[in-house]
Amino acid sequence: MTDTATTPTATALPPVVSREAWEAASASLLAKEKAHMRAGDALAAERRRLPMVEITQDYTFDTPDGLRSLRDLFDGRSQLVVYHFMFGPDWDAGCDGCSMVVDNLDHPAHLNARDVSRVLVSRAPLPKLEAYKARMGWTAPWVSSFGTSFNEDFGATVDGEEHHRLSIFLRDAATDRVFLTYQTHDRGIEALLNTFHVLDLVPYGRQEEGDDVPDGWPQGPRYAWWRRHDEYASDGLPAPSTTALGDAASGSGGCPHCH
Repeated sequence: MTDTATTPTATALPPVVSREAWEAASASLLAKEKAHMRAGDALAAERRRLPMVEITQDYTFDTPDGLRSLRDLFDGRSQLVVYHFMFGPDWDAGCDGCSMVVDNLDHPAHLNARDVSRVLVSRAPLPKLEAYKARMGWTAPWVSSFGTSFNEDFGATVDGEEHHRLSIFLRDAATDRVFLTYQTHDRGIEALLNTFHVLDLVPYGRQEEGDDVPDGWPQGPRYAWWRRHDEYASDGLPAPSTTALGDAASGSGGCPHCH
């Protein structure tokens, strides 16, 4: 298959203006950025006021430390962030899009300081997760839900197909009851992707088809440019040997479920 994820070539430039004109345009944008941030603050406040649903099912996960329950995944804290990483039982490599998400995760100490634990959960058996984790050089806790209904119950596996999702849980320390408080998926996961946030700051943006950009701005197929971090060529561009819509089970190219 021909690689369609090559980096687009820039053919246009932003207009050149005086410093005074640039400052005026930047001030206008800043006012909109502040309004956007305040709207985000209001949305977060509404999210914190969502009701919750109790989780009574006993789930068992395979971990490097043996079998653990959902309560155990809190690691003694009251809040738990679960990233449903797309890695099917018959795959040999994890989803490349989910891999980029994990590359963007910050050091857990900052979340731990706010009484939050974070864990990755996938359906693939633990040995596959451990091997891929070692390949990627990650340290994030990663457990297997293989043989349980956890993925299906939380929408991360639908009709045998893997889906990336984020689930937030709360544990009541007084009663040890566990609750689901929030879920998001698809573009909602972008909250974890600092790569996208930085690309949204640079002139050419994400360089994906469908973006609102001036004429002549470089653009390529949406979601097709990224690779696992060890699959880029030495110059940082997508390696010619990989495919844009490859087979996640073989570990080549992009995960078909992300595109």
